[in-house]
Amino acid sequence: MRRFLALAGLAIAACLHFAGGAAAQQAYPARTVKFIMPFGAASASDITARLFADRLSARWGKPVVVENRPGGDGIVSVQAFVNAADDHTLWFGPAGILTVAPYDHDTLPYDAKRDLLPIVSVSAVVLAISAPASMNIDTIDQLVALAKAQPGKLNAAAATGISDFLLFGWIKNMDLQIVKVPYRDIMQAPNDLAEERIQVLSTSLAVVQPLMQAGKIKVLAVSSTQRAPTAPDIPTAKEAGYPALSFESIGGIFGPRGMSQPTREAIAADVRAVAADPVIAKRLGDIGTIMDIRGPAEFGRAVEEQRDRLAGIAKVLGLKAAQ
Repeated sequence: MRRFLALAGLAIAACLHFAGGAAAQQAYPARTVKFIMPFGAASASDITARLFADRLSARWGKPVVVENRPGGDGIVSVQAFVNAADDHTLWFGPAGILTVAPYDHDTLPYDAKRDLLPIVSVSAVVLAISAPASMNIDTIDQLVALAKAQPGKLNAAAATGISDFLLFGWIKNMDLQIVKVPYRDIMQAPNDLAEERIQVLSTSLAVVQPLMQAGKIKVLAVSSTQRAPTAPDIPTAKEAGYPALSFESIGGIFGPRGMSQPTREAIAADVRAVAADPVIAKRLGDIGTIMDIRGPAEFGRAVEEQRDRLAGIAKVLGLKAAQ
């Protein structure tokens, strides 16, 4: 009888331990969650982060705050995230900041592969290849023909990061003589494009959309794999016959080194649940992005594919990654 009671006690203790472990696993978040954001307020990424923060806060019953840490090509925000070393402090931004940085800087104070674990993607930014409306060209074919007819006469600019890599890697591969014009503030470039001071611009669709709608800029193609909801008449680069200009500029939420797989999966499931709200997809479309929800494994593969793609472009451009 004593032995039976002892065994029963052990069984009960084991059940309580299991239940306690399961409860602990389901307890995330236990307190306020912070999204560290690499851009300033009102940027497309910031708007996206706040949309999801509001919905997740309601779902979790815990505050979700967005902290803007712009500067240093995103390094400021990544360093703040890494230094926090806290599974309730997450990094929210485009994967391109992590994959391009090694080519823009000789050294980095973090190891993106080791220190940032993909949790869930939320959206893909639509990039656009644009020209002045006054040039009366409607396609990339016409742009290529013009560049070949007037070597060295056209000027081009691009937003730092993915847009810059994509455009100038393509220009070099196409053997086009187009002059690169650097900008300290790329937000000045759309107006210069409209006035034909530059003739080609690669940046997010959201940045050029107002001038496109005003008839001053012509968007020749978008880089996304599907047409932009707010500009359904504009072909994708692949449809236009230039798949080298196609790129998934995907972004989302990353966790710190050591975050458990079950926690990452649980966060991803909650993000997927709140993303079912049609208001979010509509709002993302309004700011030139496309909803793209992928869990840890699929998001991780997309980031690695982006790294591989950029490594190929970097080789064309003669760039080496930071060691």
